[in-house]
This record gives sequence, C-alpha cells and structure tokens, in this order.
Amino acid sequence: MTELPISLSVSRVFMATPETVFDAWLDAESAVQWLFATPGGVMEKVQINPRLGGGFEVVERRGLQMAAHFGVYLVIDRPHRLVFDFRTDPGATPTRVSVAFEVRDNGCFVTLSHVLDPRWAAYEGRTRAGWSMILDGLARALRVP
Repeated sequence: MTELPISLSVSRVFMATPETVFDAWLDAESAVQWLFATPGGVMEKVQINPRLGGGFEVVERRGLQMAAHFGVYLVIDRPHRLVFDFRTDPGATPTRVSVAFEVRDNGCFVTLSHVLDPRWAAYEGRTRAGWSMILDGLARALRVP
C-alpha cells in the first residue's frame, strides 16, 4: 500500500496589502530579515531570482552548522499565489510549498501549504512550527501586527 503525502498548512493575517506581503517573499533585502531566520542564527547568504524557473538560496549559520534552504519558483502570480519546489539539500527530492495571499478587511490573509513525502511524517509538527515562525518573522520585518 502506498502512503499518501502529508499536507500541512499555517495561516496568518497581516495588516498590510497583499502586494506588500507577496513582494517580501521575492525581495532579498526583506528576506534576509525573516526567511528561514532563527534566533541566534547569522545569515550567510540570501539569493533570490524572482522569475518562473528561478529560485532562491538561503543559508544561515546556526552555531557550528550551516542550514541551507533552496527553492525553484513554479508559480508567481502577484499578489495572489506563489508556488515553489523546496529542499534543504541540493540533491534531495523537493517538496511543494504554496503560499496564497487574500485580501482580508484592511489586510492580507496568508495561507502557506506544504506537501511532504510520507517518510517525513515524524517532522510534521516541527515543519509546521518552522513555517509559523517564518510567518511571524515576516510580520516583524514588515512591522505589522
């Protein structure tokens, strides 16, 4: 029997326009402040090529380890949707991340969905917490509640 992929999602409201929130995902100067940033980590590299087929590389030093994150953009539909294949090892099979941006009252409702291979089931909670931390970091970078 084939195991089904794991689909997890996290959401957050930003008191900013969808355009502002969307653009932060594709801007290296913004991303250096929040994308895969952890307390005590030191960003070593943030490169973003914001076009279909382009991608990103974010590397943060965490103590003695380097935490690398890679993505390839599959959908860039400003300011509605961003989809990328994601991996933490350049040789690994990628997983799919989709970010949806919706107008909500005077702000933007963001839903991030990540489809994981079933073999990563033990990391589902940690992955969900990581994406929540990233969205919280984005809010701080945008200086919005």
